[in-house]
Amino acid sequence: MPETTDRKLVLGSTSPYRRQMLARLRVPFQVAAPEVDETPQATETPKQLACRLAMAKARAVAAQFPACVVIGSDQVADLDGQALGKPGNHERATSQLQQMRGKTVIFQTAVAVVCSDTGFAQLDLAQVKVKFRELTDAEIEAYLRAETPYDCTGSAKSEGLGIALLESIDNDDPSALVGLPLIRTCRMIRAAGVKVL
Repeated sequence: MPETTDRKLVLGSTSPYRRQMLARLRVPFQVAAPEVDETPQATETPKQLACRLAMAKARAVAAQFPACVVIGSDQVADLDGQALGKPGNHERATSQLQQMRGKTVIFQTAVAVVCSDTGFAQLDLAQVKVKFRELTDAEIEAYLRAETPYDCTGSAKSEGLGIALLESIDNDDPSALVGLPLIRTCRMIRAAGVKVL
């Protein structure tokens, strides 16, 4: 593990949820938007998509901030091998939740840490198994009207009212479902030379 340096930390994401999660570590950081095409590639699995995009985002921002330690992250909901992203509107959110009711969905949350100057690059993946309740159309509509989670992967904002949609959550990092697995992130930024505690 490298000695701790004064390298600045950059979050390569415009997600307010990731920004809130990273702020929990009380390490100063800045935010930069990664310019990355998020179109899935042919035959790419949800897991592969999340990993590729997390690393692409970290590398894109690291090119702008070569002396900094950069975090990139991506989350894809995996429903029987089908990738579900952010719905963007009410109709798509309704469709996503109707597809997921009564099923187990794996939220594939990848995080990458890159520092161009040192050549540091690590990638890890947190898989969160989420069992959805048998939701009625009325429950889905009530939830979407109350929460409007159109910028959340799979339309399920678990840190809010979305928790009422779920039967169970199975994972090893409770922060992963929100979009940034902090246990893995802490491990990797420490390895890159950023002091956490």
